[in-house]
Amino acid sequence: MSKLYLVPNAINDASVDLLPEYIAREIKDVRVFFVEEPKSARRLLKSLDARFPLNECRFLDLNEHTGPKQIQEYAKELKSCDCAIISEAGCPCVADPGADLVLLAHQHQIETVPLVGPSSILLALMASGLNGQNFAFNGYLPKDRQERSKKIRILEDRSLKENQTQIFMETPYRNQSILEDILAAASDQTYLCIACDITGPHQTIKTMSIKDWKKNPLDFHKKPALFLLLDRQG
Repeated sequence: MSKLYLVPNAINDASVDLLPEYIAREIKDVRVFFVEEPKSARRLLKSLDARFPLNECRFLDLNEHTGPKQIQEYAKELKSCDCAIISEAGCPCVADPGADLVLLAHQHQIETVPLVGPSSILLALMASGLNGQNFAFNGYLPKDRQERSKKIRILEDRSLKENQTQIFMETPYRNQSILEDILAAASDQTYLCIACDITGPHQTIKTMSIKDWKKNPLDFHKKPALFLLLDRQG
């Protein structure tokens, strides 16, 4: 019976050395990889094992443009040999493509093997001081500023009613814009954690009330960031 390995990648280019050494051993015989970008996948495999036989490998597209029909056609690959999904950053299938392919593997009784690696979502939650027993990841908020502000208020209300940390992200070039929207929409007592450049050379993780964030703004333009919101006091 073949296996589908889920291979994590470094969150930051400078932190490849943080990946567990056992990953290379687990996938040493894998030659079929489902990837977002072959170039970055090749770079990861080479960093894990300088002798990895890249010339023997096949890299199949698995990204936002991969449709359901193409994923179904990958069933024959999954059944024929051990395969792997490689994430562009962090863990596969978590804020990343791959879940549909993993579900397909389950439907064909193919063992799925998650390998240990960094998750920016969990690392941010660990370091935030906010509720790690009850949390929700919401992905990206709406692009429209009016809709985004409405969504922030909905998430804040949910965090209060359910004591649930709300986690979301944004493209780096809109960091300052979304921070302005959070500060304008959320209540002063609500806690906000901003975790940017996680595992990178300029890692910054800060949790303060909205009131204090207004006094001490953070300049993190174009740095990858996660936002965690929790209203604990009402």
